[in-house]
Amino acid sequence: MNELVSIIVPVYNAEKFIEQTIDCVRKQTYMNWELWLVEDSSTDNTLQVMTDVVESLADTRIHIVRQDGDGGAAGARNKGLELANGRFITYLDADDYWMPEKLEKEVQFLLDKQAGFVFTGYEFADENCKGTGKVVKVPETLNLKQALGNTTIFTSTVMLDTEKIDKTLMVMPYIKSEDTATWWQILKTGELAYGLDENLVLYRRAGKSLSSNKIEALRRIWNLYRKAAKLSVPESCYYFVLWAFRAVQRRV
Repeated sequence: MNELVSIIVPVYNAEKFIEQTIDCVRKQTYMNWELWLVEDSSTDNTLQVMTDVVESLADTRIHIVRQDGDGGAAGARNKGLELANGRFITYLDADDYWMPEKLEKEVQFLLDKQAGFVFTGYEFADENCKGTGKVVKVPETLNLKQALGNTTIFTSTVMLDTEKIDKTLMVMPYIKSEDTATWWQILKTGELAYGLDENLVLYRRAGKSLSSNKIEALRRIWNLYRKAAKLSVPESCYYFVLWAFRAVQRRV
């Protein structure tokens, strides 16, 4: 169990969090990783802060690259995917945090299940990355139909095996909720997503984040059903109700 894991982090206006993000990767008990920090035209001091941290560490596993243009999170993740050398692809948002055993447990779980796509449970955290005690449990498996009504696959928990899933399927579309659209894209091939029901990630929820805007979230998920999954209006309504019910369950 010593395959290289590529960690892709889209970085935008994360000067307050990026040092902690890098630190949680360096504390992983699984040592064979490379970290791609893809800077996405930040308007704050993120690039300087990140550069100072990386230079002080002198860890050759960590790489900073800058994204050309305004590709957003999808473009940043796609840039990281293009550069990734590892068999296993993982994603970490710049304001989230991994438990030290996250990579080790997930790699072992993926190999045990002989899976191409795995994800884990996670816990909501406040702006200071302190866990709220609200832990999201995940199912043993999700197929496409189940995933359409159950968006518990959180990006910072995902690991993909390039020996089982073609990297072209991991390329994210340039739409809102591009990550969810990508999971559906992969599951559409018949692949199953396997859930490791352990809390291995802290999901930091800033007050003004996209995911915290309820109206915007409703609009995004509806557009995903209609445009990404290309479902009919009745099908979209059915899965939309399922999604809304489970989204409320996760947050109360």
